[in-house]
Amino acid sequence: MVKSITTVAQFQAELAAAGNKLIVVDFTATWCGPCRQIAPQYEALAKQYKDVVFLKVDINQGQELSAMYQIRSVPTFYFFKGGATVSVVAGADIATVTMRIQQFK
Repeated sequence: MVKSITTVAQFQAELAAAGNKLIVVDFTATWCGPCRQIAPQYEALAKQYKDVVFLKVDINQGQELSAMYQIRSVPTFYFFKGGATVSVVAGADIATVTMRIQQFK
C-alpha cells in the first residue's frame, strides 16, 4: 500500500516507525503526465515488496516537504534507510526504482 503524506511531521513519524526498513518516497503531482503513467507501477511495487515502506507526496499539497528535499522535477523518488537518504532517482524510470529497492531493502 502506498501512503500519501503532506506534512513534515507525518514524514518524520514514518521515518521513526520504519526503523531500519527501506522507505521509498514518490514526489509527484496530479498535473504531471509521467507521474500518472508510473503511479500504477509504483503501486504494484508496494504490493510486491511488503517489507518496504512506500510513501507518496503531492508537491502541491506537501510544499514544505518538497522544499525540504529541493524537488525540482517530478516524479522524483527518494530512498531512505535508517533515517538517512541512500539514493535519489529523478524521472519516471521504474526499472531504476526497482533496482534501488532491490539494492537497499
